Amino acid sequence: MASIKLILCVLFGFVCFSNAQLSDNFYGASCPNLKTIVGDAIKEAVNREARLGASVLRLFFHDCFVNGCDASILLDDTTTFTGEKNAIPSRNSLRGYEVIDAIKTQVEAACPNVVSCADILALAAQEGVVLLGGPSWAVQLGRRDARTADLSAANTQIPLPTSSLSTLISMFSAKGLDANDMTALSGSHTIGQARCINFRNRIYNETNIDSEFAATRRATCPASSGNEENLASLDIQTPSQFDNKYYQNLVARRGLLHSDQELFNGGSQDSLVKSYSTDDAVFKRDFVAAIVKMGNISPLTGINGEIRKNCRAIN
Repeated sequence: MASIKLILCVLFGFVCFSNAQLSDNFYGASCPNLKTIVGDAIKEAVNREARLGASVLRLFFHDCFVNGCDASILLDDTTTFTGEKNAIPSRNSLRGYEVIDAIKTQVEAACPNVVSCADILALAAQEGVVLLGGPSWAVQLGRRDARTADLSAANTQIPLPTSSLSTLISMFSAKGLDANDMTALSGSHTIGQARCINFRNRIYNETNIDSEFAATRRATCPASSGNEENLASLDIQTPSQFDNKYYQNLVARRGLLHSDQELFNGGSQDSLVKSYSTDDAVFKRDFVAAIVKMGNISPLTGINGEIRKNCRAIN
């Protein structure tokens, strides 16, 4: 039966899946230039605005934390469901959707109806990290796209900037990621920016913060309401370089978000943060292991889901 199915796939061009496992060479025959297409598009985007590398990586994180890595975060609202883009952790915060749209257009031109938006997002996140000086890894592929989104899950299953260490550990554990995975993945905050509204309380009301750092951040984030959208780099040292300076900042009590500094605040992750702060190679090794693990959260494979033609809408 398996051989008959394979023959039919070859003769009639059916898209066939022999198992539900992801593979780093999933599109080797069906879209051999995929990595080049994605890489060139991300390079163009990051050259235009370095922050987009961080933005796409954050899209990937938000996607995987809601019902698995299925591109549900990319869906616009419809008459039958409300998408995840306006969830509390994402509204007025997530960006980079147009980058994925542009890549999808190019991929469809080269390999129509073959590559999922979920896989494009996974590849784009990796390419962005590499362009900003981070590590490379073999991206596992073969995901398919969700036909719906889950606003409720997006509102409750994605950590907030105000999360405590215990909450962070619990929320990552619910996704099959342990505390060390969480600390390594948090290193993605070595790139990107945050809005004043998300760190105002920390720089004015928390005590485990370096006074000079707090004063620097107060200059563009006043204590009173207003200027909520003013941005500050998550890593004050090398804001557009993927390195271990984020952890050095934590040891110096210069974490921008409450949830950042919780990783180094007399708790269980202090020793690991110290290790990462002095060894960039160890951090990057553990980050790769953790993000590959995250990318394997509940993927849709086989005949589940679909290959969207437009990442913002189901077929």
